[in-house]
Amino acid sequence: MDSDDSKRPHCSATAGAASGNPATLETLGWDPFFAQQASVEALSETPPVRVVAVHRSGLQIVGVDIDEHLPPRADATVGDWLLLDRALPPASRLLSRKSLVKRRAPGTNRQMQLIAANIDTAFVVTSCNQDFNLARLERYVALAFEAEIPPVIVLTKADLATDLQSWIDAARTISERVPVVALDARGDEPAQVLSPWCKPGRTVAFLGSSGVGKSTLTNALAGTDAIATRAIREDDARGRHTTTRRELHRIAGGCLVLDTPGMRELQLTDAASGIADTFEDIQALSAQCRFGNCQHEGEPGCAVRDAVEHGRLDPARVARWRKLLAEDSFNSASLAERRTKERAFGKMVRRVMKESTSRRRP
Repeated sequence: MDSDDSKRPHCSATAGAASGNPATLETLGWDPFFAQQASVEALSETPPVRVVAVHRSGLQIVGVDIDEHLPPRADATVGDWLLLDRALPPASRLLSRKSLVKRRAPGTNRQMQLIAANIDTAFVVTSCNQDFNLARLERYVALAFEAEIPPVIVLTKADLATDLQSWIDAARTISERVPVVALDARGDEPAQVLSPWCKPGRTVAFLGSSGVGKSTLTNALAGTDAIATRAIREDDARGRHTTTRRELHRIAGGCLVLDTPGMRELQLTDAASGIADTFEDIQALSAQCRFGNCQHEGEPGCAVRDAVEHGRLDPARVARWRKLLAEDSFNSASLAERRTKERAFGKMVRRVMKESTSRRRP
C-alpha cells in the first residue's frame, strides 16, 4: 500500500526538477491530445496541471508556476492532467487519458485500483537472477498492452549474469512485439540504452517487483541518488520495498519517469485484449481450431494441442495463458457484479430519500 510520505525529501516533477529549469507544459508531457480537449479560454481560466504524486492526504499537482496540493479524489491518479479550478479545486476537470494502468486492488473488496495514467512507454523490469519469472513478466506485459502502452522488457544486473544471452532469449519468448534490453542499472548505461524511449516530454514508467532496480534506474537517468534504494536479500534474490508511492520525476534530458512500488499482488481485470496481445501466437492457433468454442482440452481438430504435441508450442506457456484468461474472467465478472450491486444500492437510496421527502411535504 502506498504511504503518505509527503514530508520526505524527494526528487519530483516540480518546478525545481533535476534539470534546474522551470516546468513548462511541454516538459510536463502536455501535447495536442490534451490541448484539443479545451478551448483557449478554458485553458486560460483553468490552467492545466499534472498529478505528479498521490498521497493519502491528496494529490500533488504541478503546472506553469504551480506546485500545489489538492484534496483526494478517487477518479484521478499519478500522470493525470487536470484543469485547475481556482475557485473550487475539488471540481477541477479531469482530462481524457491517452492510457491508463489499472489492476484489481489487493484484498477481497473487488475494487479497481488506478496505478498511472498517460504513460508513453512501460519498462517492465526484472533481474538476471532468481527474481526472473516468465509468468510475472507476462502479467506486466498484458497489463501494458491492455492500457495501450508499448512495453519494453528491461533486464537488470546484466553485469552479474554468467550467461546473459539465455536470460535475453527467455524474455524474448513472451512476445515478438516486445523489445528486450539488458543493462547494469548503475552508472551511465541506463541513459544510453533507454534513450530511444526517453525523449523530451515523454513519460515512461518502471514496473516490476521489489528489488529489481526500478529506483536505481530512475536515479541513473536523473544523475542523482535522491531516491532511496536497498539491497536484495542474498538467500532468494527477493527485493525489499523502498519506493512507497507512485511519483513522477522530471529528468534533466526532458523525460518524465514514474517510479512505482513493487506490487506484491498483480491481479488482472478487464484485460482480455492485453492477454490476447501478449499471447498472439496462441490466439492465432486458436483461430485455426475446428470448433469456434474449442477449449483446447480433448476436442478433435484442436490446433493448439497439435502445436503442443509436435513441439511447436511450449505447454507451460499454454498453461499460463489459460490461467490468466480464467483469472481475468473471474475478476471481471466479480467487478461487474459489484458495479451492479452498487447501482442497485444507489437506486434504493435515492428512492428512499425521495419517498421520505414526499412524506414530509404538507
